[in-house]
Amino acid sequence: MPKVRIKLNSTDIEMLNNICESIKEVAKSSGITISGPVPLPTKRLKITTRKSPCGNGTATFDRFEMRIHKRLIDLPANEKILHHIMRMHIPKNVNIKIEMKD
Repeated sequence: MPKVRIKLNSTDIEMLNNICESIKEVAKSSGITISGPVPLPTKRLKITTRKSPCGNGTATFDRFEMRIHKRLIDLPANEKILHHIMRMHIPKNVNIKIEMKD
């Protein structure tokens, strides 16, 4: 039976978890068992810059970090469920990718 793999990623973990919960609720109301959401490793993007605008002076640094959180959900291919998932309101800072697996 073909399966559907949904990959989600976002910098805001609360919105990401809310979307995952709503996908679980849609699947649960239809009686379909899903595997996930599986938390994948968080990607950390780090940037270190000097605080001084001219580059001289004391050696003080600012450290900035952006975290990208990822989730993975597998469910059986069902046209009704996929239609509900595609019509859900997804915020702009949450990226979603839906692909078919055999």
